[in-house]
Amino acid sequence: MTGTGGSAEHGANLALVTGASRGIGEAVARALAGAGSHVVLVSRTADRLHALARELGGTALPLDLTDQSATAEAMADLVEQRGVPDVVINAAGVFDVAPLHETAPDTLDRNLDINLRAPFWLLRCVLPAMLERGGGLVVNVGSVAGRQAFPGNAAYAASKYGLRGLHEVLVEEVRGTGVRACLIEPSATDTSIWDPMDPDADPTLPSRDAMLAPADVAEAVLFVCTRPVTVQIPLVQIARA
Repeated sequence: MTGTGGSAEHGANLALVTGASRGIGEAVARALAGAGSHVVLVSRTADRLHALARELGGTALPLDLTDQSATAEAMADLVEQRGVPDVVINAAGVFDVAPLHETAPDTLDRNLDINLRAPFWLLRCVLPAMLERGGGLVVNVGSVAGRQAFPGNAAYAASKYGLRGLHEVLVEEVRGTGVRACLIEPSATDTSIWDPMDPDADPTLPSRDAMLAPADVAEAVLFVCTRPVTVQIPLVQIARA
């Protein structure tokens, strides 16, 4: 894979993908591996992660991204053993739907922890090495709910609007350093995250056949990752036609 602004050991681009055991993260991991990257797959689901890593010829890194000390240690070990990631894809996420007045504080905390704090902390751990090297790409997977209000999305939207703000600051801070950043904002995507809600039975939710497929989002990520290092794409918004 070209266009990432660096090269890892063993002659392959090194891509770090969070949420890699399912959904968008898994689709992204498959796309990057198919393009020749060595993918480090991050997720809390260890069994599925190891199986997928064997299938893709990548590396499984079971990790709870809400554990700051474990994340910092894992990223330090990764850089020492394999080098600085050329691509970091923040795809891990959770999604809860409830009216604001029925949203429990711990539900808000869960969305902020996974959708906003985890990307913040992961980048804080790996960005210094990327800046020192003078190259690399960060792709943050946001959501249409990070730019458009939907009823029942209080906790999720708060986290995704926050991620958009974090990303926009990141773009300004890495300008001219050789490090690039892109925010991918997909509309509703058909993953297992919708299973508890049964969207086809709820007229207030999008039907599954109207959603994007995870591979659609992965294709957008791959497009960004394969642009020349002289091309900056700060934002991609995608929706089902």
